Amino acid sequence: MKAFSSLKPKKVLFIATRQIGDVLVTTPLISKARELWPDAEFHFLGYKGKLDMLKGNPDIAQIIESSDRPKFGEYLSLFNRLFQRYDLAFVTQPSDRAYLYSLIAAFRRVGVLGGHPQGKGHSKADKQNAWKKWISMHTVDVDYFAQHVIAEKLRLLEVFFKNPQALFSKPIEVTPPIGEPLTPVIASALTQPYVVIHPGPLTAYKRWPLAHWQALISNLVQRGFQVVLSASAAKQDLELNQDILSLLDDAVRSKVLDTAGKLSIPQAGSLLRGASLYIGVDTSITHLAAACNTPTITLFGATPPTNFGPWPNGFVGQQPYQLRARHQTVGKVTILQGPGECVPCRKAGCLDHADSHSECLDLLEPTQVIEAVEKVLSST
Repeated sequence: MKAFSSLKPKKVLFIATRQIGDVLVTTPLISKARELWPDAEFHFLGYKGKLDMLKGNPDIAQIIESSDRPKFGEYLSLFNRLFQRYDLAFVTQPSDRAYLYSLIAAFRRVGVLGGHPQGKGHSKADKQNAWKKWISMHTVDVDYFAQHVIAEKLRLLEVFFKNPQALFSKPIEVTPPIGEPLTPVIASALTQPYVVIHPGPLTAYKRWPLAHWQALISNLVQRGFQVVLSASAAKQDLELNQDILSLLDDAVRSKVLDTAGKLSIPQAGSLLRGASLYIGVDTSITHLAAACNTPTITLFGATPPTNFGPWPNGFVGQQPYQLRARHQTVGKVTILQGPGECVPCRKAGCLDHADSHSECLDLLEPTQVIEAVEKVLSST
């Protein structure tokens, strides 16, 4: 780590050019930076359609949207908008494009560097990262197994603290977007205590089997809960919800409300705040549920929970989770993992591609999830 800096920036740019969940996990960094620089103006740069997690965030004065594949004209417009407007930029992902944006926008920058923490390809990563280190006043290496992504982002502030451990000495919170009212149709359909289920991840290898969802939903309805199925408007998510619904008998189906594609992110936050429980896979809405302080059960396969498990709000320290545990609960978050010494592998499923299956999730039985539901409900 480089020497302590007493820099007091007036304008700061945060850059997160990835998915919705990657935007949400920057909020503890933003909150801590606000404590450090209470009078600074904060802006945020990210991709169009991925920034709803910041709606109503009190620390962000301006949001700047970019296409994920901008054409020349958009690059030029963005260049003119950003050029040397900021005293400091935070690069929260290790992409080349994010670093180039920071180089255009700010006089100084700190950033996350990608790499191979277990040694494979390490020298290649060093060469790729050399220019990023050269243009940065401070960098933090990614560690996909041992370092939580929240800690990774917060460590970008190390250079501004004489005692960097002070970053983790107080409760750390993820800030969800402000809520928006549910549509009258959905609000009027919520007639009893409900559990929100979000079965659709971005990639197939994070899916749990359809028959397992059927068994879980049937059990929840037998317990007296209404079940609300959540999903994005993506075709694959809509189809997944319909496939699950088709397996349910009529009595159970009558107690299930499908909201697929009908909720904005702020509306999803409102739905989650009113839920008795949330159950989902490794996806952004699971992180949102935890940020809303809703009791959360999440099913993890290939992804190391030590890196990207939903942050238990109020946790003090750098690492809430164990790398491998069939069942672990911290605060209001319960993480369940399937069996196997290879868990978590951080590959794209057993075949290492987006459409692969994951045996660890296939073998994560509904009974394990139902037992976790019983524990959570008995403690609330």
